[in-house]
Amino acid sequence: MTAMQPIETIQVETPTVGCDGGGGALGHPLVYLTLGKDGRVECPYCSRQYVLKEGAKTGTHGH
Repeated sequence: MTAMQPIETIQVETPTVGCDGGGGALGHPLVYLTLGKDGRVECPYCSRQYVLKEGAKTGTHGH
């Protein structure tokens, strides 16, 4: 059985993020993603997880 690589989790401070898969030959087209109400979003291309950093202000009501 082949072990899958762990999904990369990136902490962000804004409600919208741009992902290009890290660029280079392993990258993908740049897409802009908006974090959900739970403060996370997954890139549909590379499955990177973007998570709102603890204490970050997004301009929405929150904790």
